[in-house]
Amino acid sequence: MKALKIAIAGAGGRMGRMLLEVTLKDSQATLAAAIDQPGAPLLGKDAGEIVGSPCGVMISSDSEAGIAQASCLIDFTRPEGTLQHLEICRRHGTAIVIGTTGFDARGKQAIAAAAQDIPVVFAPNMSVGVNVVFKLLDVAARIMNEGYDVEIVEAHHRHKIDAPSGTALRMGEVVAQALGRELGECAVYGREGVTGERLPATIGFATVRGGDIVGDHNVLFCGLGERVEIGHKASSRMPYALGSLRAAHFLANMKHGLFDMQDVLGLR
Repeated sequence: MKALKIAIAGAGGRMGRMLLEVTLKDSQATLAAAIDQPGAPLLGKDAGEIVGSPCGVMISSDSEAGIAQASCLIDFTRPEGTLQHLEICRRHGTAIVIGTTGFDARGKQAIAAAAQDIPVVFAPNMSVGVNVVFKLLDVAARIMNEGYDVEIVEAHHRHKIDAPSGTALRMGEVVAQALGRELGECAVYGREGVTGERLPATIGFATVRGGDIVGDHNVLFCGLGERVEIGHKASSRMPYALGSLRAAHFLANMKHGLFDMQDVLGLR
């Protein structure tokens, strides 16, 4: 089997390093390029060396050249950077796995448009475990569709710039869809002061930011006399990296189309 040629965006960052590690250990993949932004401290360094496995691929700020050498780009950067990389992928026919969160409606539209020409996996969370949780939430919401209040609590490290997390929002979307609601019409993103009695059709969100929390998500179905909690806790970024590489392999035989991790895992 021909090895999958992987390019990694944001290679010098926390997630980038984890992606380097899993890619270099995958016998069916090869690191084609390691990309970081201009001025990044590790430019010119051997990408493998920073994770203990020198590989001869140097970290570069030349996104165009790096993506041109790859069959798939994995991108966990920022929305503006990812959208630039997306257009380069489109020009070169390179598949892309997008783990970046925080896109606005226009950004999501750009991703959908690019997917008409290239294969794209775009998911708020690449962890296999989290995507199993999405499936469980769908089942739970359909069963507990009356008499239960739904609240979503998420916690992340102090450096995360968007809130609620993309994963928490996706959890809300899964529950809302199962209940026949629109999340935009029933979500409550914070409570303060005299808020009045809770409206039964709402889905509440609470956000915690602090320290080095990788990612905790918990969905509560609160009824009378009982509470069901479905959650996921990540102790490292490894699940996201492993899921992303699995998504890259999934795209290897695709010509174009927009997919998410439910497609990758066969959970549709």
